[in-house]
Amino acid sequence: MGTSEHAYGLLMKALFKREISGEGSRIDLAMFESSVSWLTVPVTMTASFDTRSSRRGNTHEFFCPVSVYKTANGFIYLAVGNDRQWQAMAGLEIFKSLDLPEYRKNSGRIKAVESLNRQINAITANHASEELIELFNAITVPVSKIKTIKEVIADPLVSRKLLTTTDPVTGKHITLAPPPNMTPFLEKQDRTLSFPPRFGEQNRAVYGEKLGLSAEKLADLKEKGVI
Repeated sequence: MGTSEHAYGLLMKALFKREISGEGSRIDLAMFESSVSWLTVPVTMTASFDTRSSRRGNTHEFFCPVSVYKTANGFIYLAVGNDRQWQAMAGLEIFKSLDLPEYRKNSGRIKAVESLNRQINAITANHASEELIELFNAITVPVSKIKTIKEVIADPLVSRKLLTTTDPVTGKHITLAPPPNMTPFLEKQDRTLSFPPRFGEQNRAVYGEKLGLSAEKLADLKEKGVI
């Protein structure tokens, strides 16, 4: 997916260059290189500062608390990005026990990140996601409920943009993820796509009708495993 996005950017750049200069462009792009390009922080920290990058799950490396926390009915993602936000959080009645001198600076919180996350989890686990989201919204601290895929699909902002198709052989109705942006073509099609052909399904239409190969030639190619 990342490679296709990078390709889109390069194509737009090439088209713009052609428009203003008349010059063409050659695009060389590999999935491997696109994937590695996303390792922005790990590559720099490892190659320049000799640090060890390891799996950290949902917890941020430099700011605390920034992670996923259990609630009474699910999970929330909380992102405290500065000391002012922490002060506001520690000022909430349910988090009063965390209002300690050693936690007032991010350096102290990140030093005790594992212990602090456990303490926060012990508190959030006793409260519903909706209650916590209301509390954090009131003090302008970034927070979000972590939804299940079913909840995402049912979200009105998502459900009205889902794509669909139907398998003509089995009759199975397939739901697909929405596009990053709705196009006039998709709107005209009522967000319904044609079902992709099965392997070899269009051999006769392409090789026979369009390229003019005879039925005997097609049968011969199929017998030889060419098509």
